[in-house]
Amino acid sequence: MRTAATATAQIRLLGIRHHGPGSARAVEAALRADPPDMVLIECPADAEAVIGLAAHPDIRPPVAMLAYVVDRPERAVFYPFASFSPEWVAMRWALDHGVPVRCIDLPARTMLADRPATAEPAGLLHAAPPRPLDPIAALASAAGYDDAERWWEDVVEYRSPDAEGAVDADADADTDADADADADADGAAEGAVDADAPFRAIGEAMTELRALYEPLGEPDDRDERWREAHMRASIRRAVADGARSPAVVCGAWHVPALASALVPAQARLDTATLRGLPKAKVALTWVPWTHRRLASGLGYRAGVVAPGWYHHLHTHAGPQVVARWFSEAAQVLRRADYAVSAADVVEATRLAEALAVLRGRPLAGLSEVTDAARAALGQGSDIPLRLLSSEMVVGAQLGAVPDSTPMVPLARSLAAEQKRWRLKPEPVARTLELDLRRPLDLGRSQLLHRMMALDVPWGRPAEGRGSAGTFRESWQVAWEPEFEVRLIEASGLGTTLDAAAAAALAQRATEAASPGELTMLLEQAMLADLDAAVPVLLGLVRDRAAVSDDIARLMEAVPALVRTIRYGDVRRADGAALAEVVAGIVIRVTAGLVAACTALDDDGSAAMADLMRSTQSALALLGDADLLARWRRALDEVAERDRVHGLLQGLAARLLADAGTFDADAVERRVSRALSPGAAPLEAAAFVEGFLGGSGTVLLHDPVLLRVVDRWLAALPGDAFTDALPLLRRTFGAFEPAERRALGQRVRTGEVPAVVDRGGALDPLRVEAALATVALLLGRPQ
Repeated sequence: MRTAATATAQIRLLGIRHHGPGSARAVEAALRADPPDMVLIECPADAEAVIGLAAHPDIRPPVAMLAYVVDRPERAVFYPFASFSPEWVAMRWALDHGVPVRCIDLPARTMLADRPATAEPAGLLHAAPPRPLDPIAALASAAGYDDAERWWEDVVEYRSPDAEGAVDADADADTDADADADADADGAAEGAVDADAPFRAIGEAMTELRALYEPLGEPDDRDERWREAHMRASIRRAVADGARSPAVVCGAWHVPALASALVPAQARLDTATLRGLPKAKVALTWVPWTHRRLASGLGYRAGVVAPGWYHHLHTHAGPQVVARWFSEAAQVLRRADYAVSAADVVEATRLAEALAVLRGRPLAGLSEVTDAARAALGQGSDIPLRLLSSEMVVGAQLGAVPDSTPMVPLARSLAAEQKRWRLKPEPVARTLELDLRRPLDLGRSQLLHRMMALDVPWGRPAEGRGSAGTFRESWQVAWEPEFEVRLIEASGLGTTLDAAAAAALAQRATEAASPGELTMLLEQAMLADLDAAVPVLLGLVRDRAAVSDDIARLMEAVPALVRTIRYGDVRRADGAALAEVVAGIVIRVTAGLVAACTALDDDGSAAMADLMRSTQSALALLGDADLLARWRRALDEVAERDRVHGLLQGLAARLLADAGTFDADAVERRVSRALSPGAAPLEAAAFVEGFLGGSGTVLLHDPVLLRVVDRWLAALPGDAFTDALPLLRRTFGAFEPAERRALGQRVRTGEVPAVVDRGGALDPLRVEAALATVALLLGRPQ
């Protein structure tokens, strides 16, 4: 039933474009011109508990409301706001002027709840096209514009009566009292102007537009019906609570649907629509956001393509906005070592204004500014434009929230650690060089490793620099807003960063399938200085290695353990216990290496070769003479065993040669035997691949060995050469270009020597082998 309050209420529907500076300015002008007694904003209704923080002096957009299900934090949703978001402007205006503000959209507890799988009413199904993601853009397209914000500026912003008199927001810094006086004067001056006229026009346009997409007057989408029914119900509730001139700030698309909020018949329909909505237990808070995440090209549905540009328009509104833009662009380019003069800035400004006149625009927009910057600042090149796009068009601004913002304990612990180690989260990736001998850098390293343990990759070790291999570390650090959700997900593991990280590693250890995976977790625990997790992981590694018969998995464990032992003094790790574990693993590896290398196919041999190289490097780094001797004896057996793949035989021979176990003659004999006419060509090619190991240095420094390989290649029959060619190309293709040129030059010029003249002397080892074979053939025992 229509009440007296309902009959006297005057609802103002301010349809806006989300994150539009023109919309934001129009909303602010409308609120100042005719102040409402309540502001209703399209925002989750259960967000009112945190709305007050928007007025805190320490909050700085871009920020986002984060809503998540308490017992399922992976179910979360962000509601971003920028300084130029109309909802944010309306919210701040209401809070600053003491006007009640309410959120009227469907609560997050419903949006995040599990939805019932009910069938849609047949009457609402029709063959209408889907709703446009950006209704304002649809109007702009109908008017021949390819940029919705440009259409809004041309049609609404720049055509408004006070556009010519706009002043730079930063031109003068008034006192608070002067600012209030100016605002009152502006409001009085604008009283003669119908500030709501653009919104009425937008509402009429949206009514026509919705008729094209929703012939029956109701949205096809169930969530959309719920949302609009809830917004209408919230408007009625505000009126019932005494609001007589509420201003509703909502997406322009919803204006026609909300116009019937006070119609009694609509109230009955809304009550039926909202009956029995699903619910979930949710929590809401504010989190920092970034302009980059606000960009529509990066996955945010309601985003804009140029948040940095829109921030500039909103912050520096006035006739000098383009000149100021080019002045800032020049500074960005100069910092990147581009030569940009003051004359270039003046020329770019004039060119942008001239392009606007030629294109029939009231003022220059982003397309004119971009074209002018390319011509006047970039000298026709797009390369400087890419820098300007990243730094200024999209922007790299990161918002901030006050310390009093509701946080889970884990997030508060992280904030304390960030403050302790002076490592602020920043949205732009940068390289962080750390010297682990300095306490500050060591603490930063441990913090970043703890975050990695929680699967929050705030920092990633830079490529080419080992995470614990030297006294220095190189990190690429960049903060993403989504990390806030991951912290909430991990909050069940502990209330402090070290406790949660240790629990995360212990949890992963129970799922680890091999000693190698366990040792990687152990190394991570030591890098993160997680004392609680190290003994548990060390015991698991020891126990798993003692019963494992998988030599390959045991070999995976060695490098990580050795790195931790070798550089444990930097991180205060106890190397004695680790050395005992390594010794036990290496003994088991050397005892079973030959068997593990026997009867492997090509892929298995390639994988084993990688493990042999990493194990060799690790043991050489460790420097334990007894373990190295055991390892080399095992390699010697691999090099001699018949059923071992040629790749592994060649690699074993090369590792022994590099270690000095074989002298030059022994190396030549082994290579000559592997490449003898009786050897299968593919096996011989695999031996060459393993022996050379991606480097031609050994052939350059040993001309006799080069002659052996050259003679083998020359003697291969045509078919055998064709079969071996892919392996050979892969082997020689891995050499450095200089090595390939030098080898080719030696072969072409005949610098490859003949087989070494040994003065007619016979090789005792080969003679002995031949006599043994003859004796067996004659049936005479040795």
